[in-house]
Amino acid sequence: MSLFFFNNGLKIEFVYILLAIHLTLHAKKGKVYILWLIDLSMRTAKLMKVAQELEGIYTVDTLCKRLDIGRTRAIYLIHRLRKVGMIKTTYVAGNKRLYFISISNKLKGISFTDKINEATTNQGIHLSGANIHFIHGREPSYEEALVYALKQDSVRYIIASLGLFRKIKDWSSLYSLARKEENSFVRKIAALYDVSRLFVKKVRKMPKRFVNLAMKEKDNGWVYVIDKLYSRDFENIEKRWKVHIPLNWGDLEEYKR
Repeated sequence: MSLFFFNNGLKIEFVYILLAIHLTLHAKKGKVYILWLIDLSMRTAKLMKVAQELEGIYTVDTLCKRLDIGRTRAIYLIHRLRKVGMIKTTYVAGNKRLYFISISNKLKGISFTDKINEATTNQGIHLSGANIHFIHGREPSYEEALVYALKQDSVRYIIASLGLFRKIKDWSSLYSLARKEENSFVRKIAALYDVSRLFVKKVRKMPKRFVNLAMKEKDNGWVYVIDKLYSRDFENIEKRWKVHIPLNWGDLEEYKR
């Protein structure tokens, strides 16, 4: 809860933080909550400097360790950085919050990671990380996000990217983007599409033209999505496209929840 007061025309902001204090009353342990009033007049310029020095991914606990401060001060700092747009929050398994601190957040850019996370509401699949690439002045397409995800050579990105297939509409654009990459990139997309159909709801049918173009790449022989990683559970899909898939059934159970 925040309050605003005016002192000689100057707007001063305060926030109430609810604190739990353990007390012993009449030999009985109890918990009493108090409201602590904190001055939030820290200037934006100072916060920008703090955000620049702290840039990265944190939980409340890791922020406490980084700055050697208590949880209350860490929560206060997160609150201030969020108010000026320098924090983006994501959720991981167990509904745990991760805070990405960066002055680039204030520029109102959108990252490929944001776009990938848009494709699913399942927090357990959402991505977070320090290697976040922001796009400014426009919003990247789902087709661009899919190509970006595959280029990261990361199992986590591959898992999260499967949700994008339910958002793909412009297959011609996807083909053009894929053709700009290495040989057999179109075929890798086709193989991962088949995997996504097993786990992701409401995935649109891949156009026959895209299928035929991907099939032509099979003459180039077997390829890996991620070098030296292959599947024990999706061998039929691997054989169809001559693409080694770096996933097994258990990696994708989160999509079933």
